[in-house]
Amino acid sequence: MANSFTCNIVSAEASIYSGSVEQVIASGTSGDLGILPGHAPLLTSLKPGPVRVKFDGDKEENFFVTGGFMEVQPDVVTILADSATRARDLDEAAAEEARREALKAFNEKSAELDYTRASADLAEAVAKLRTIQQLRSRGR
Repeated sequence: MANSFTCNIVSAEASIYSGSVEQVIASGTSGDLGILPGHAPLLTSLKPGPVRVKFDGDKEENFFVTGGFMEVQPDVVTILADSATRARDLDEAAAEEARREALKAFNEKSAELDYTRASADLAEAVAKLRTIQQLRSRGR
């Protein structure tokens, strides 16, 4: 494949994807990042959200990561995810339920509430729903 680079997406559980790609789009902590061949070296943290991998023209595969890091080198992009899954395997009902539970915890304002954990749970649930909606809007 001309004008491509290697992309590896791994988590603590497994290697999720490895192959030649034309573009990677991921949710960095400072915003979405688009990586094309020849991108400058980069190391950034990732927030919960979608990772789109484009290859063979208009073909693409979508993943969801709960956070982690992305390292960009001239010929390889490595995503070290806290956990990762293929976007098509996400459960929309479970993500919506997790979002509702996190919002409920915030609204109850109990003394035992771990705001950091509840905030992280809410961010992850919203990111899963965003990934599902993006996947649906692209008809994939």
